[in-house]
Amino acid sequence: MIAVFAPGQGAQSPGMFAPWLELPGVPEQVAELSEAAGLDLLRLGTTADAEQIRDTAVTQPLIVALGVVVAGQIGFQHAAERVVAGHSVGEVTAAAVSGALTGAAAVAFAARRGAEMAAACARTPTGMSAVLGGDPDEVVAGIRAAGLTPANRNGAGQIVAAGELPLLAALGQEPPAGARVRPLAVAGAFHTHFMSPAETALAAFAATVAFADPDPILLSNADGAAVATGEDLRTRLVRQVTLPVRWDACLATCRDLGVTAALELAPGGTLTGIAKRELPGVELLAVKTPDDLPAARALLRAHPQFGQGEHTPDWHVVVTPAKGVFTRAGGLAEGLDVARGARVGTITTNRDEHEIVAPRAGVLAEWLHEDGDIVAAGLPVARIDDGARL
Repeated sequence: MIAVFAPGQGAQSPGMFAPWLELPGVPEQVAELSEAAGLDLLRLGTTADAEQIRDTAVTQPLIVALGVVVAGQIGFQHAAERVVAGHSVGEVTAAAVSGALTGAAAVAFAARRGAEMAAACARTPTGMSAVLGGDPDEVVAGIRAAGLTPANRNGAGQIVAAGELPLLAALGQEPPAGARVRPLAVAGAFHTHFMSPAETALAAFAATVAFADPDPILLSNADGAAVATGEDLRTRLVRQVTLPVRWDACLATCRDLGVTAALELAPGGTLTGIAKRELPGVELLAVKTPDDLPAARALLRAHPQFGQGEHTPDWHVVVTPAKGVFTRAGGLAEGLDVARGARVGTITTNRDEHEIVAPRAGVLAEWLHEDGDIVAAGLPVARIDDGARL
């Protein structure tokens, strides 16, 4: 299985669109995405300086637009079985790669997200600092004790603290044991309660956007869980702006799924660097320029999903949204019709109970797990045949 990663804010660099605009059709695509964003992405991605593209309202649609362009150039239509995940705003790119959003809708969503988060940042002086090293649990406890939020848990000894600037300064003076603190050049405390005004505004906008069910598997930043439906994704992308990014949980799910290769979309590099330490033995590739496209396509060919000439299966699997104890839905037996979105069972973790829903309508053909089984996130628990039209 291949993982496709989409980077978040901070990955941008001046002129990052320039080499891609030399490819046929890309200038026209960027023009369409600019219209969706309400911004001149062509100029911003080529001649704008670092300060101009650091603006949150600009950075987010710019990064998502480039990811959409690059994904289209790689071509995932007949690629290997895969899972997609994005870091922070990169989850919007991942939604486009999964087919849950069109490219234009993803860029429009990112533009509104960036604008609303920038407005929220202007309300209170806040920021973020990377806390590097130390014991992860002790670092998180130290961040919370300082009155701050562990806003990003990236793995590989990288945790980001967020909150009011005086509290961040105090944390820098007295960091957790074995750790060092490095301030980040960001506009505010992303993925904390300070973004609540942005969440409220984004919820109203998201209600106007069409979401399809993700296919392939899309992992949520919030907990590394597999997102089964478009409605669930809509809710999660809205709530994501105030919830911590658990990239470590996304990587843990990739391990549970048996990922053997990972490809990071442009502007790439950061996520493959983390994966190098967190996913040892996994083949990694960061797509940075068009020169990397042949290697990306070769990586996809090296991990085929089906042999050539095989038919597309007329069945779907129901996957778990998190790792935990599986329980079947009462009264649901093999051979019965299942409506799209119907409850199939639950996964119980140490803290929560997650509902498992059917991604498609059909007939429950086979249970793949028994009550009480411990099942990893993103793994199948039932098979549904396309035998009903509910």
